[in-house]
Amino acid sequence: MNLERYTHKLEKIKEAGNYRKLRNIQHNGFLIHDAGREMLNLSSNDYLGLSSYPKLLEEFYEQTDVKALPYSAVSSRLLSGNHEYYGMLETDLADLYAKEAALVFTSGYHANIGILPALTSKRDLIIADKLVHASLIDGMRLSEAEMLRYHHLDTEHLRSLLKQHREKYENVFIVTESVFSMDGDLADLQELCEIKKEFEAFLYVDEAHAVGVRGTNGLGCSEEQACIEDIDFIVGTFGKAFASMGAFVVCRELFKAFLVNTQRSLIFTTALPPINVAWTRFVLNHMPDFYELRIKLAHTADQLRKVLVDNGFETRGNSHIVPFLCGSNESSVEMAELLRDNGFFALPVRYPTVPKNEARIRFSLNAAIPAEDYECLFEFLGCLE
Repeated sequence: MNLERYTHKLEKIKEAGNYRKLRNIQHNGFLIHDAGREMLNLSSNDYLGLSSYPKLLEEFYEQTDVKALPYSAVSSRLLSGNHEYYGMLETDLADLYAKEAALVFTSGYHANIGILPALTSKRDLIIADKLVHASLIDGMRLSEAEMLRYHHLDTEHLRSLLKQHREKYENVFIVTESVFSMDGDLADLQELCEIKKEFEAFLYVDEAHAVGVRGTNGLGCSEEQACIEDIDFIVGTFGKAFASMGAFVVCRELFKAFLVNTQRSLIFTTALPPINVAWTRFVLNHMPDFYELRIKLAHTADQLRKVLVDNGFETRGNSHIVPFLCGSNESSVEMAELLRDNGFFALPVRYPTVPKNEARIRFSLNAAIPAEDYECLFEFLGCLE
């Protein structure tokens, strides 16, 4: 038994400024308490602030017999864990997206590591945006399909790769996110739909950071860009803007049946607790009511980007995720500590998660935070040198 290599690896991680540890954090709505400090939480995925929206929870309790809903499914969905609320949630999702079917998973990670390996074979090609999430990369690695990457958001590069390789494969899956979580930038889904039609490919869009936040009814960028009908697989999560847990895909009934019979990350994991699925369905059916929160979130993000640019800092994207580029890993850690000292909990994202010398603070904005609190952040950023 050799433990030295683990110790050596951890030392290398520390030397690179990438050492992580779990924090003992207490939450109070959009405030966070860590190491004796109270701070605005700007590192959460609670984009609409629904986790600190007590009236919503009160209404859920009034309409739902929560005492009749177990807090564990104690089984996989294919055994005895498939509660009736699963069926109701999947029906609602399919109706909202005007798709044939929907399938709910335990998490976004379970969805992304399982769907592509189940649907693809050695005769197929997966071609993905260079910056897709780690869960999608893991899913591609688990599949038997060939894998290619196109330059980030570069549809011309995607076209050139398809021209070179399409005829070699039975099926091709184009894979992208809609809102990318590192730069907060957006994919042109309409253009991708045109490409997938041109090359007779499937289009798989991960809307994890867009559902709840984008679109008139909160259905994501696919709704906002009016191309739901042309996307073969729309994947979304409930653990972010929905203030819940789990994930889903909307697709054809054929693919749902195929995934139920072949997707290992669905078959071999415990189902979500019924109480959780009921809460998710409740939030889903209220999503159209949160239009003003979506507008507020977009406006706040625009303000923050303007403050950063006006003060000579580099930022990117055009979503509710706002990166503040710092350069080196060390600089991003120092900036995070400075923010903490001034009441703002915003964590650094470092190489190798992002390219070398592009370490950044990633502000994940929350519509529940009052405008005056954001003004304090803007004032602080304006005083930085």
